[in-house]
Amino acid sequence: MAVGEPEAPYLELLDVSKHFGGVQALDNVSLEVRRGSVHAIVGENGAGKSTLGKIVAGALIPDAGRVLLEQEPVAFGSPREALEHRVAAIAQEPNVVPQLSVAENVLLGMEPVRAGFIRSRRLKRRYAELARTAGFDLRGDITADRLGTAEQQKVEILRALSRDAQLIVMDEPTASLDARETSQLHDIVRALAASGTTIIFISHFLKEVLGLADTVTVLRDGRLVKTAPTSSESEPSLIEAMLGQPLTSTFPPKSPPPADAPVVLSVRDLHGPGVSGASFELRAGEILGLAGLVGAGRTELARTIFGAEPVEAGDAVLATGRPLGLNPRRSLDDGVALIPESRKDEGLIFGRSTIENSTLPRLGRLSVLGIVRRRAERKAAREVLERCDVRGASFGAPVETLSGGNQQKVLFARMLLCEPGIVIADEPTRGVDIGAKRSIYDFLVELASQGVGIVIICSELEEAIGLAHRVLVMRRGRIVDELEGDEITESRILAAAFADQSAETPAA
Repeated sequence: MAVGEPEAPYLELLDVSKHFGGVQALDNVSLEVRRGSVHAIVGENGAGKSTLGKIVAGALIPDAGRVLLEQEPVAFGSPREALEHRVAAIAQEPNVVPQLSVAENVLLGMEPVRAGFIRSRRLKRRYAELARTAGFDLRGDITADRLGTAEQQKVEILRALSRDAQLIVMDEPTASLDARETSQLHDIVRALAASGTTIIFISHFLKEVLGLADTVTVLRDGRLVKTAPTSSESEPSLIEAMLGQPLTSTFPPKSPPPADAPVVLSVRDLHGPGVSGASFELRAGEILGLAGLVGAGRTELARTIFGAEPVEAGDAVLATGRPLGLNPRRSLDDGVALIPESRKDEGLIFGRSTIENSTLPRLGRLSVLGIVRRRAERKAAREVLERCDVRGASFGAPVETLSGGNQQKVLFARMLLCEPGIVIADEPTRGVDIGAKRSIYDFLVELASQGVGIVIICSELEEAIGLAHRVLVMRRGRIVDELEGDEITESRILAAAFADQSAETPAA
């Protein structure tokens, strides 16, 4: 390269297209990515972000167009072929082998072997060194099935780092991480870029993109809208490019329930796995936020109330006097619905259709003598799917063909079919773009206005602040603070979440 000439791009996409059935996921997208840069990709769910990332990482083959790596054409037929070219990917949904240890998952396919046997001590040493370098405090000897979503995401990150990849595609890598872990990951990304590693960073968090990336590309409906330095962009400008119009407000106006709203749920000194004496009340029409760090016990509390984890002591009682916590089926019959944290592991059956996923909890009502009435099932499903604005080529296609945001909306549609009086939503907007987030927020507020009591678990503090009428802060399985109205601020939530454990006293 002659002096003064611009550096050739490390990665190029030239008129790349990809369709799934009748859906055009990418339409003639051309893109250049510079070596050692952090290049962000943003857009609504269904805009083509993950499809683009999968093509770069070898998980999908484009229908048309070319991919150039270091100015040489490449055509990866699989992620393994991409790895041979030092291209790795971190998937949006963690992909671990549950029965293997954390260390074995991280070094899968790269295990030190002698005479056909894995050298366990050397594997453990390699893992310990990698985890220490990355700054992740994650034991290598526990099995992956004991990890939460955030810890599984760390395994994915460490696995990519272990391959010494020169190009890493990160698809929503911070979606399940708390503020401290997100900051750690950002430090890792900056260090990798400084050392010459190229990062494609797919994210719904626009503040994160503006603070971390060098360049940002906006996709809309499978087409490239613009690519620009992040220094020249702002959240409003990115939102307008993503949606095709400005978004005036992220959150709908708050409308607290009446002071005399009846209590629909009473939790009294509840103990269970990861829960230590939680007590609170939920009123009709109230949105109650559960905040805290990863591992604080928020998800465990939700699952114990719903009956997915055993109640060890205390109780959760409905307004009717009926106890909860017996089993999920009983909770659904009593009008309590749970949107789980992980739609992949606990929410959806990916190989089944969108219709089947939406009607799953209520097949009994749609059956005669054990045989599902398919016409009635389709009618019931379409009503709730359309109400939740689920978009896809066909509701009869596998739910895995939908974008992440539309998959999340299927969970809400299924919840609607249960006609709940109480909704527990664990990370309701995880992996969802800004436009779909607002749709979900509006939906939750609408449910609350109809008298439904709602509990939301939020890792994003902005959600708790913007949506909740009250916020309970949890730490180590206990409710340690209760905030209401103007008290609900980021500083108050973080102060309670990080407070000295020795001074901890449970709140009512």
